[in-house]
This record gives sequence, structure tokens and C-alpha cells, in this order.
Amino acid sequence: MPTYAYRGRNARGEQVRGTLEGADTGAIAEQLFNTGITPVDIRQEESAAPAGPSWWQRLQEERPNPLDVIFFTRQMHTLLRAGVPILRALAGLQESHKPAMARIIQDLRTSLDSGRELSTAMYRHPEVFSAFYVSLVRVGEATGLLDQVFIRLFEHLEFERETRDRIKAALRYPTFVIIAMAIALVVVNIIVIPAFAKVFQNFKVDLPFMTRVLIGVSDLFVHGWPIMLVGLVGGAVSLRAWIASPNGRYRWDKLKLRLPIVGHIILHATLARFARSFALCLKSGIPAVQALSVVSRVADNEYISHRIEQMRDGVERGESVLRTSITTGIFTPMVLQMIAVGDETGELDELLLEVAEMYERDVDYSVKNLAANIEPVLIVFLAILVLILALGVFLPLWDLGQTILKK
Repeated sequence: MPTYAYRGRNARGEQVRGTLEGADTGAIAEQLFNTGITPVDIRQEESAAPAGPSWWQRLQEERPNPLDVIFFTRQMHTLLRAGVPILRALAGLQESHKPAMARIIQDLRTSLDSGRELSTAMYRHPEVFSAFYVSLVRVGEATGLLDQVFIRLFEHLEFERETRDRIKAALRYPTFVIIAMAIALVVVNIIVIPAFAKVFQNFKVDLPFMTRVLIGVSDLFVHGWPIMLVGLVGGAVSLRAWIASPNGRYRWDKLKLRLPIVGHIILHATLARFARSFALCLKSGIPAVQALSVVSRVADNEYISHRIEQMRDGVERGESVLRTSITTGIFTPMVLQMIAVGDETGELDELLLEVAEMYERDVDYSVKNLAANIEPVLIVFLAILVLILALGVFLPLWDLGQTILKK
């Protein structure tokens, strides 16, 4: 524990000085009051502050991941609900997390101890706490409902984690098949087709068009692989640079929503995040305009974010949420009807939660059937690839056999 130097007065009014170990200044003050000393000044001794890890240790240590934030959020809700002071709660959590996360919690404690708010301290770590997370914590501080905000954040983060895990699990098998097919294609072009090409050269006959194409592609793999490698790397770098630009990111995110099979899942998962985040903001007491501004930054899709900003601008001009939702063109008629009911009854947050649950059920169903939907596409692609290879390799042999039989 850190060491604090204190200055105070005892029961006789005499000035006393000393040092004590404690979790924070509140714990030190409580110890002093219990011994009959009224603290005047309490400061942490700089020499007692533990030395930070070296750059090599920081490079090797595991960085905070979304699961760490989920555990931190759940534990904060439990401790605050039990009435534990926030500084003491952070001190306890610091001991139970890995070094990188513990260092961030220590910075939160230091900021709080210096008079800052928790949301301001979290804002210093955008790589761990998103703008949405910080905004809701700020609302919880203003309303005195910080424990309720943490449990809502926990449910929101837990849903996003489960969705990501289900999508990764569904894509694991198709990804393995695609990688295996790519390796097989490289092996065939580097080893198999060159061997057949040497045999075909001895025939001294005109080869079929398909065979000439396969031999040309194989020569490109064997002799032109540096050019292919440079082109592949250059294309990947150019694509990343284009996606990093504002216009490229907008067009790429819009294209993702139109992809076959997965575009539907991405769209509904994004809309589920929007509906749940918007409902969470409204439940926490954030005004609709400010809530839409916050939600637009956490949509994780520039195209959807732009549409949400259009909704915000419309609401700011005095239009209803329903009217602005219609102009976006991204919601189904059933969802618009639910928004209309919520807008009229004043229970928009509850109706938005139902919208989020509806989209989440659709995403869950689509993810469960994702592998089954991708498998036919992979089978057709594999069949076409095998057919091309078979025609290119065996047609010359068939022509040779026909020539021999005629002789």
C-alpha cells in the first residue's frame, strides 16, 4: 500500500505529523479520526510511489482487452451497489486485475484523489473506455445512479462480446476451407502443372485453350512470384490507406452492408447496437440530441453513423424521432411502427429495447446458420476450380489418346 504523510491536531489542539499506510486518503483520514487526530493535510509520499515497469516489461505484458473492461464494469456495479466508496472500490479492483489494467485503475484513483471526476479520468484512456462508456458514466455521476449505469453498460458490453464470439465461431470453418483451398491452388500451380507441362511439350501438338491458360498461370506463379508479391502487398497497403480516409471508410462501410450472406448480419448487428445504445442513453436521462451524438460515435460503421447524425440534425430542428428515422431509409416498416408508438406514448426507450432484442434475435439466428449458408458457395467454387484443373490437365491426354487410336 502507498504511504501518506499527514499533518493534523490531536485532542489537546497540538500539531502532530507522521506517516501511515493506506489504500487512499479516505482510509488514512478514517484511521486518524479513530485515534483522536483531526487531519489538516494528507499527501502521498512521492518516494513511496512504486516504480513503474520498464519499457521491455510493458512490451511483453498483455494489454487490456474487452473482457477486462466487462469484468471491471461488473465489479464496479457490485461494489457501488454494496455502498463501498468509489476510491476504496478502485483500490480493491486494482489488486485483482492484471498489470496493464491495474495501472489504468491506479491512474483513475490518482485522478479522483486530485479532485477529478471518474468520467474525466476515464476519458484519459480512450483505448480502454469508449466515448459511449465515458458519456454514460458522466450521466451516472450527474444523476447519482452510477451503479445502475454500470450494470447497463455490463449488459451492453456482454451482448457485443457474445455476438463477436458467435460470428468468429461461425466463420472458423469457412476460413479454414478457404485457406486450405488457397494452399492447394499454390501447390498445384508450382508443382503439379509444371510437371504436366513438360510432358505436354513432348507431344508437339496444339494444346487446348484451357491448358494454355493453366500453364500461363503456373509460369506466373513460378517465375513471376516477386511481381505477384509486390502487387499483393501494394494492393493491401493501398486498400488500407483508402479505408483509412474518410471517403474510403464511408464507401467501404456502405459496401459491407450490401455483401451477400454477411451484409444482412452486419446491418442488423449495427442497428441492434444503435437501438440498445440509444435506449440506454434515454434511460440514463441523456437528452435525445445528445444521445444521438454519443451513439453515432460508437456505431462502428461510418455509413450508419452518418444516418444517425442526420437523425440528430432532424431532432435538433424540432422534428420527431419517427420522421427522422424514416428519412434514413435503414429501418424496416415494423421497426418504424414500434418507434412511432414509443414516440407517441413517451416510452421510446422501452420500445427501442424491444427493437434491439428483435434485431439481436435475427442476428443470432443468422449467425447460427452462417456456416450452412457459406458452405454451398464454397462447394460451388471448389467444383468450378476442380473442373478447370481437370479440363486443363486431362484434355491434352484425351486428345493424345484419340490421335494414337486413329493411327
